[in-house]
Amino acid sequence: MLLNDDFLLTTEWAKKLFHNHAERMPIIDYHCHLSPKEIWENEKFGNLAEIWICKDGAGDHYKWRLMRAAGVPEELISGNGDDYEKFCAFVKTVEQAPGNPIFEWSHLELRRFFGIDDVICEKNAKSIWDRANERIASDDFRPREIIKNAGVKALCTTDDPADDLVYHKKLAEVEDLGFKVLPTYRPDGLLGIDRPDFADYCDRISDAAGVDAHSYTGLVAAAAARVDYFHSVGGRLADHGTDVVRFVPATPEELEDIVTRRLAGEELLEVDVLKYQTALCLELMRLYAEHNWVFQFHMNALRNANTRGFEALGRDKGYDSAGEQPALSHEVAHYLDAAARAEALPRTILYSLNENDWLGLVTLMQSFQGGCKQKLQLGCAWWVNDQFDGMKKQITMMAEQSLIANFTGMLTDSRSFLSYPRHEYFRRVLCHTIGEWVEQGRVPEDEGYLGKVVEDICYNNAHDYFGFFE
Repeated sequence: MLLNDDFLLTTEWAKKLFHNHAERMPIIDYHCHLSPKEIWENEKFGNLAEIWICKDGAGDHYKWRLMRAAGVPEELISGNGDDYEKFCAFVKTVEQAPGNPIFEWSHLELRRFFGIDDVICEKNAKSIWDRANERIASDDFRPREIIKNAGVKALCTTDDPADDLVYHKKLAEVEDLGFKVLPTYRPDGLLGIDRPDFADYCDRISDAAGVDAHSYTGLVAAAAARVDYFHSVGGRLADHGTDVVRFVPATPEELEDIVTRRLAGEELLEVDVLKYQTALCLELMRLYAEHNWVFQFHMNALRNANTRGFEALGRDKGYDSAGEQPALSHEVAHYLDAAARAEALPRTILYSLNENDWLGLVTLMQSFQGGCKQKLQLGCAWWVNDQFDGMKKQITMMAEQSLIANFTGMLTDSRSFLSYPRHEYFRRVLCHTIGEWVEQGRVPEDEGYLGKVVEDICYNNAHDYFGFFE
């Protein structure tokens, strides 16, 4: 049977570890792109197409990429086409996608949120549509209820340093919310000195911080003020999306000159951009260490490769892929070493979108451990890697090169309120992998010991590592 109770659990030990331990653990989703405004407003969705495919031009770009590959017209993907036609186009796409995680995730979502066990296919499309929409129309199928019913205890959104975080504050005042919604400091605007709107961003961050941020020194001061503010609202993580990592040192005088020239309208050389980004990243890492935050470093994505698609729809619409930066770990090593020498290395999670970087990163991080439990982590199988092979490879590599029992587990990295079965999928892969180790005689047949390892990876480690509940 498709996705039965034991799917992916190929050994008796895998079944035992999942059903007795992993399955019952709550969720901490420490990196996602959900909207705190939507969580606060808690409005009903219109239909399955809105929550699954596209609402107001926004949606799940994982699905969009597959639909384009199936030849679906953009009007029925991100456009203003009829919602039922969009749904039917997605159903036809899923029929072509065995082996793709979207195939399995979509069926999981139907089962877990709607109680629908049907195979997604044209024959069942109308029945799935009608039954799912009946559930969506009920009062208990709103964003907050979806999150709560998925077992989520905390989720971390992705927020600009200049954001007022008003919805996080409002949500924190809801007594019976049942979960925490916490901000994550994402300084793309601060680091984006090469972006056309950098001068406007300096104005914005100046207003938010109450600091004149029209110099390098001012930008550092504004960044520090906003770290303080995020901390006061419950923020305990930062997240840098750095597609290409370069380490290029500069003097204080050079940095002031670079910012002055950029704000005067000058186009900077690449080396100037890299000097500014290197220095500011190190300043931010120092701030994170001072506040005992966790620094998430997401690297090596090739963004917006399709110029026409980007110009038509903008960022995060399915036109990104894994990058191939050479010597990535060498550049990261310079950052870690510089921060360590300054006694300003925060707890850090290293992610790369290209799995070929993982061995370099996981062995590099071992050179900087110490001072606390698992100071550095190899980030989970992220984005294009969050499928069976990617998850299993990341789990295995973390185990072989570091301490898997300390791993903080899975995240959704998602804009969809229905994405939480990805945690279940990860947990099944985790138990599958450990179950194989038992069968191979590599770990003891001790459910108490292995069950605790599984429970810690699923929830307890994230609970303790991030400190959201202190």
